[in-house]
Amino acid sequence: MEFEMAQAPWSPEQQIERPRLTRKVLDTEDQAAFSTPRCLYFAANSKNKWGHQRGYRIQITSSAGDHIPEASSMERAISWARYQLAVTRRKEEEPTSTSVYNQNDPWTPTVAFADFINNETITNQDLVAWITAGFLHIPHSEDIPNTVTVGNSVGFLLRPYNYYDLDPSIYSQDGVFFTSEQDFTACEINPLACLPKTASCLPNFPPFTFDG
Repeated sequence: MEFEMAQAPWSPEQQIERPRLTRKVLDTEDQAAFSTPRCLYFAANSKNKWGHQRGYRIQITSSAGDHIPEASSMERAISWARYQLAVTRRKEEEPTSTSVYNQNDPWTPTVAFADFINNETITNQDLVAWITAGFLHIPHSEDIPNTVTVGNSVGFLLRPYNYYDLDPSIYSQDGVFFTSEQDFTACEINPLACLPKTASCLPNFPPFTFDG
């Protein structure tokens, strides 16, 4: 995101700074290692009908925050925590970001994730996105008798970004209403009953049942 100067339409003698989304290609692992990424997507060489590169965006929905200071002698054992998102070239010798043995000797870790990021090119390569998701939970009285999940969720979303020509959900089936007198196995009454027959990309669903 960058700011650009523009003339205020409602007050021509004034200028405003408005945010603008700019596109930047990241060529190396060092450029693609982030502590707090804003908007990152993996683009393919093909384009959609609008002329935009098809791809997928990674949207992180939670952050664990800082673990220990980077200057700590034990930090290399969990150096994956430096980055909320890091993209590296896929290598057979880099299967995991850490090792169970790191906890036994964190001062000389078996696997140091920071070593994975060594400024290699990532353009037109098989890539791995290393994502750190988590949250800090501070106990409070409302945790009794159990901790609620609202506000305590972790994860990320892998979202299509210019991958489709339009919103694919418009092809989803609408809600279905039928009465006990109707045949719920008939496609004209219940389109969902025939969905596995009409959509070859869907898994085999168990037979649709209705207890009346």
